[in-house]
Amino acid sequence: MNYIRMGNHDGCFLCEKIKAGDEEKNLILFKNPSVAILLNIFPYNNGHLLIAPSRHIPGPEEFCPEEVLEFWKALDHSLKALRESLKPDGFNIGVNLGKVAGAGLESHFHLHVVPRWNGDTNFMPVLAEVKVLPQHLSETYRTLKSYFKENPVR
Repeated sequence: MNYIRMGNHDGCFLCEKIKAGDEEKNLILFKNPSVAILLNIFPYNNGHLLIAPSRHIPGPEEFCPEEVLEFWKALDHSLKALRESLKPDGFNIGVNLGKVAGAGLESHFHLHVVPRWNGDTNFMPVLAEVKVLPQHLSETYRTLKSYFKENPVR
């Protein structure tokens, strides 16, 4: 409901979060001059991450060579963090380019990394059109943040 009540958001929420100083408040797990990894505030599942270039660019074709490398290193590290910390059985990894493709934010490219567990789809989303998450977002943040602190992205 918070997502629905927010309505259209002026500006870029990714840029706002990446530039803000309070990493915990903005659910930033990692950031450097090229890329940021953060928890999705409206997750599809526990541990739903967003990986975004630090620069405000609309698509991957705008990456400079360094950003390509940093972006894929961030994905690799995110998968390791999620596997180690949350023990998922698999992942959905995806990009929505353009409104017609489902992008809620068209102007700042980002990748979704959604951990999946056997049986994580039950009657709630099918019949009631609601998703129940078994862990609070702040607890998921603390769990993953400790992994990123102990295992820096290289």
